[in-house]
Amino acid sequence: MLFNTALFWLFFAAFFVAFHFAARTRVAKLWLVVVGSLLFYGAWDVRCVPLLLGTALLDFWIALRLSRSQDERRRRALLAVSIVANLGVLAFFKYARFFADSAHGLLGVLGVALPEPTFSLLLPAGISFYTFQSMSYTIDVYRRELPARERPEEFLAAVSFFPHLVAGPIIRASVLLPQFEQMEAPRWEQVRRGYLLIAVGLLKKTVADLLAAPSDALFRSAGATSALEAWTGALAFTGQIYADFSGYTDIAIGVALLLGFVLPPNFDLPYLATSPIDFWRRWHLSLSTWLRDYLYIPLGGNRGHRYRNLLLTMLLGGLWHGANWTFVLWGLYHGLLLVVAHLLVERFPVLKETPSAAVRWAKRLGTLYLVVLGWVLFRAESLPAALRVLEGMHVPAVPSAFTWPAVLTLLFVVAGLVLCHAASALAEKTELRQRRLALWPVVAICLALAIAIGTPGHSFIYFQF
Repeated sequence: MLFNTALFWLFFAAFFVAFHFAARTRVAKLWLVVVGSLLFYGAWDVRCVPLLLGTALLDFWIALRLSRSQDERRRRALLAVSIVANLGVLAFFKYARFFADSAHGLLGVLGVALPEPTFSLLLPAGISFYTFQSMSYTIDVYRRELPARERPEEFLAAVSFFPHLVAGPIIRASVLLPQFEQMEAPRWEQVRRGYLLIAVGLLKKTVADLLAAPSDALFRSAGATSALEAWTGALAFTGQIYADFSGYTDIAIGVALLLGFVLPPNFDLPYLATSPIDFWRRWHLSLSTWLRDYLYIPLGGNRGHRYRNLLLTMLLGGLWHGANWTFVLWGLYHGLLLVVAHLLVERFPVLKETPSAAVRWAKRLGTLYLVVLGWVLFRAESLPAALRVLEGMHVPAVPSAFTWPAVLTLLFVVAGLVLCHAASALAEKTELRQRRLALWPVVAICLALAIAIGTPGHSFIYFQF
């Protein structure tokens, strides 16, 4: 039930009518959200529904015990059960084959011959997202920052809420549960913004699918034959992953707004960042803030071993994305970038000052260059494949291949990057009263383009994470 299919919008239309007009009481609305969200999730694979319900109900029960206990040893033990259960489920379904293959390779290097692992496991959609969401609830209750809910439907509705269930944003219980207490009808401003975000999100998804062709042409081949081809493919994936992921979250936030719920933004024009530090204040905000609050700060944060904590946090952030050493290296790469950036700022305080426009754009281009190199690691199937692409970007087999089709493809890729950022700026950065006149024409244009040139049914990249 993808956002870019007619089936989803038929489902949402029925859910919208039932939620606003048929369900009269708060409890009825809560159960409607639970049932509707499980139907939405079950459309992917009904076998995944019991796992979602099981982890959520376990955390609901643990949170109740945490709130009623004053024994700190017992509370720590309960919290440990929640963390081990959530991370254990995540590790088993997402990383079991990865760990088995890695162990087999290591033993082979040591001279121990064993049969190659042949098992495979179903990867439940959205498991990385809903386990982090559910786990944040028990941690917040343990810290006494959030009261435990007494009724299961309230917590189940927050965890399974279908707009953000499969690919985020990662919404903490402390953000969504208070809204389920009120469930106010959306204001007209929210409705207009919701329609705009949905239209912009569908347009971004259309651009992402168009950028997939030059990206796949590079990463599914043996390597680039020219620097132009290598840079075109790398920039295409840079645009594709942003347009695809931010497009999904735009639609999720817009759909939630039409139901009266406000979800936090997940992106803030990330490719305009002026440093690696700034990039991670703009990219996948729900994950970066989750890692900061539940991993980096508990490790000690800035108080001690700051750079070790940064590296470990980013390393685990890379592993969160998938069971492949390329993701681990991508996380380590960004961790090193953050360490170097912090060291430079400490060594040269002048870097904190607001530079001129020319210097600002130079920093943006330098940061984008570093980010693109990281996306090569992220997208490549293996480290050797990533090294071939990086080599092609800097030491190509054919130094020059400036044919008109190649140049036009590169211009198309750059135009896609610019268009997606411009659409995001319109939807997020412009005051509502300033965009009222342009609202409906922009919505109409975005939807018309998405319908005319889109490819309905293409999955979203972050579903695999």
